[in-house]
Amino acid sequence: MLETNLDASAQAAYVLVRVRLKTEKSMAILPILTAPDPRLKKKAKPVEKVDKETRKLMDDLLDTMYDAPGIGLAAPQVGVSKRVIVLDLSNDDEDNKPYCMANPEIIWESDDIRTYEEGCLSVPEQYAEVKRPNKVKVRYLDQENEIRELEADELLATCIQHEIDHLEGVLFVDYLSSLKRNMMIRKVKKLVKDGASA
Repeated sequence: MLETNLDASAQAAYVLVRVRLKTEKSMAILPILTAPDPRLKKKAKPVEKVDKETRKLMDDLLDTMYDAPGIGLAAPQVGVSKRVIVLDLSNDDEDNKPYCMANPEIIWESDDIRTYEEGCLSVPEQYAEVKRPNKVKVRYLDQENEIRELEADELLATCIQHEIDHLEGVLFVDYLSSLKRNMMIRKVKKLVKDGASA
């Protein structure tokens, strides 16, 4: 409710502060699990329907991803075993353009392969080249529980595949040789340990 004895500019400022407080209160930054946490290796469970609870999870994942910062995040990365992912490849100077997907499944992939250097919020400060199909078509439930299909290529296709891998308990390092993978995991453990003792 607005104070009626305020002038128009004061009322506008009051509304802005109330909206900002409400937004900040509802924002949730969740802790991101790091390898070799065993929860990252479990297959996530399907979402029965996108309801208020699932939409809240999607919003929390977006808040966490933007805070990290990253371009994709899957529910298992925050310890929630649900088939939910979020992505946003927009640049810093653009408005956010998030994708929120429940039960995403790749229903088509191209024969042509592309290599990208991938990183992961659950494997911090580690990067490696991974080969994946350059184009995919994904079917998913959106925030309104509607079935959608999206054709994606290049970086967006790579990001979708990377996040869907999380739902299967697969990390990008699993595509590497065991020597490289183990070396990266040791570095992450040291990074986490050093961060905890700092």
